This record gives sequence, C-alpha cells and structure tokens, in this order.
Amino acid sequence: MKSIRGRLFLILMITTGLVWLSAIGWIYLSTQAKVEKVLDARLVEAARMVSSLVASQGMDPAKAAEFHVAIAEPHPLYDRQLSCQIWAFDGTLVGRSSGAPGTPLTETDEGFSETRVHGETWRVYAVADAERGMRVMVGDNLSVRDRLVADVIRGLALPAIVALLALSGLIWFSVGRGLAPLNAMARALANRPASDLSPLTQTGSPSEIRPMVDALNGLFARVGALRQRERDFTAFAAHELKTPIAGLRTQAQIALGAGEGDVRGNALEQIVVGVDRTSRLIRQLTDLTNAENGDEAGQGETVNPGQMLELLADDIRRHKTGSVAISIAPELHETTLAADPFLFSLAARNLLENAAMHSTQGGRVRCTLHRQDDSATVMFEDDGPGIPDDELSKVRDRFFRGRNKTPMGSGLGLAIAELAMKRMGGALHIANRDEGGLRTEMEFRLSVKNDT
Repeated sequence: MKSIRGRLFLILMITTGLVWLSAIGWIYLSTQAKVEKVLDARLVEAARMVSSLVASQGMDPAKAAEFHVAIAEPHPLYDRQLSCQIWAFDGTLVGRSSGAPGTPLTETDEGFSETRVHGETWRVYAVADAERGMRVMVGDNLSVRDRLVADVIRGLALPAIVALLALSGLIWFSVGRGLAPLNAMARALANRPASDLSPLTQTGSPSEIRPMVDALNGLFARVGALRQRERDFTAFAAHELKTPIAGLRTQAQIALGAGEGDVRGNALEQIVVGVDRTSRLIRQLTDLTNAENGDEAGQGETVNPGQMLELLADDIRRHKTGSVAISIAPELHETTLAADPFLFSLAARNLLENAAMHSTQGGRVRCTLHRQDDSATVMFEDDGPGIPDDELSKVRDRFFRGRNKTPMGSGLGLAIAELAMKRMGGALHIANRDEGGLRTEMEFRLSVKNDT
C-alpha cells in the first residue's frame, strides 16, 4: 500500500479491532463466570427451599418439586431451565417437576456435579434429608446457560459493531486531518518556482514534519551553493580563457605584421606559450569536471606511484620550458597503493606541474614516500618561493592565484588535487619548507604493501 493515509488507517483499524476482540473475549469469559456463579447460587437456593418445604411444612414432595417453578414468571427463551427431582434413598422417584427427566440427574449424594442425561449436560445440586430418607436434586441445563451467555454477548456485539463502523469513519477523517500539513507542504512545493531555493518556513509545523522541513532546507542550501559554484565556475573559466585567447590574437597579428626576424619569432613563441596555457586550462577544467561528477573511486584497484610519477614527469619535461630536474625516490617504485589510478594521476599531475612551474631555473623537484603503520604519504618538494602564510588557507579555492603566481597558472591545480584525494578517501597537506620552497603531500589512509 503506497498511501500513507491508507496505511495508517489500516494499522489503526487492525489495532482497534484486536483491542475490540480482546475486550469482547474478556467480557465473554467474565460474563460466563459471573452467570455460572449466580446460577449455581440459584441451584443451591432452589434445592434447599424444596428440601425445607418438604421437611418443615410436610408438603407433598410432588408439589414441592413444582414449587420453585412458580416463584417467578419464566422468560420464553429460558422456560423450564430448572428441573427438580426428589428421590428416596431406595431409588424410588418420589416427585419431579414438569419437564424433568425420569432418570436421576446425578449419582452424587450431596453438592454440585455435572452429568449427562439423554445426551444433555446438566449442572446439578443435591441435598440429602437423612430423616425422611429423601434426596432433592435441582438441575440446570448447561445448553440454556450457554444460550444465556451468548445472548448477552450478542446484545453487546451489535452496539460494538455500530461503534466500530463509526470509529472507522472518525479514524479515516482524523488521519486525513493529521496529514493535512504534508498536503499543504506538497502544494507549497508544487507552486514554488524552480529558481526559488529559499528555506521553507517552520512556523506552526508539527514536530513530526520538522525533520523533513530541515532536510529539504538543507537540500535547498546545498543546491543553491552548487548553483553558485557553477555560476562562479563559468564566470572564472570564461575570464581565464578570454585572457590567453586575446593574447594569442595579439601575437598572431604581430607575427603577421612583422617580417622575418626576432619580432616574428618571439611572437610565434608567445603563441606557442599561449596555446600551451590554454590547452592546460582546458585540460584542468575537464579534469575538474571528471573528478567532481565521476563515479565513486573504484574498490580493489592499485597503482604503483613510482611508475605513474615517471610517466607524468616525462610528459612535464616535454612541455616544460627551462631546466627543472624531477627526481623520484626508489621506494616509490617498490610500493603499491590501493588507490584509483585515474584519480591518483589527476592529483599527482597537478602537484607535480605546480612544483615544476614554481621551481627556479636549474632547480629540482623531489618526489619521496613516507610510510607509517596506517598511512602512506607521497610528498612533492620544490625550491620555489613557496606560498605566503596569509594565502595558505585560500590556495585550495578554485581559480585563486596568489602573489607568487606563474604565467601558466590557472588557480585550479590544488583544487583538483584536493578533490581527487577526497574522492580516494585521502587528504592533501600543503606547507612551506623551512629551507624554502613548498611541500605538498598526498596522504592515503589505505592499505600499503611493499613489492619487495
């Protein structure tokens, strides 16, 4: 059942029905016990009355056996409920009431007993009169008792059924009224424009709905932040692409207007630099999109950091102008990390490129590995100017370029690296070296094993 109202109604009706049935069962058992107690008392009273009439007033036993029937007007449904017999000790039937069987109601000398006579069960009370040698037996047909209890239950069941039907209508109406705030919220959301991400008001909302309202408001806030990030991303990307494209156009015009010589050659070199910068920016934008919108990092994949860094270093050497040496520690080749190769490549490439671009001419970028019991850290160190302390908290922001920026920088490298590390369950650490330069660390809280 998909309807909350229908589900609540069904649950309430089932529980109410069970309580109703339990109450009827309890009333039945209680009524039966009380009826039996009252009727047993009546048997005792009737038997003793007949015995007393015979003993004290010398009444004819046959007439005394009929006396208890005439003391009250019988109900048509319970006519001849009681039967009386008076037997002599020698087994002679002295007297009996009309309708009483001709055989003894009980073989018990005195007290209560239950016997079957002609296929019917009787509840019998016997009183013995030793002086006159007679025994008075007063019996109650149990089928009549059962009919009496059943009539009482039927008398209660009919109003109970009517009340249950009325209660079901009230439950259906009440559940509908209880769910009215949800319907009101649904109408408010249906009429809200897609651009409206303002929080829902909680004034007057029931406490049960407030967690849902809080969750929706949290979702609106996240969607709003995502939309703002997309707008910022588009604006920054357009700005960053406009600058190198404008430079390319200017340098192309210079090259076209210049003859053979240094001016033309320098313009062509600047065009190559501009193309490289634009290509890198486009690649980083693509990498950022892939890292942000891709599937979760694969489980069970591994990467050899030394081999991966060698491939990245070779690619950077082919495109990097100047002489910057990149050294990769041997232990990186001897280690296997449980990490996603694509995400590891994204993070390592951007950290390695940043280190190479900020290093001085003739400088060195060092790639090392630090291992602990529960982590493995790949470190990149350069001998560049580092990052001013007041900018360390901002360098992970997209498109942020500090005072020590380079012409090829776009402000995306560290943002891409951090996003890739988060996707792999690791962490990115950035710090200035005491001896100068910057150290970036890729920390993996994953299993590590040596290949040796």
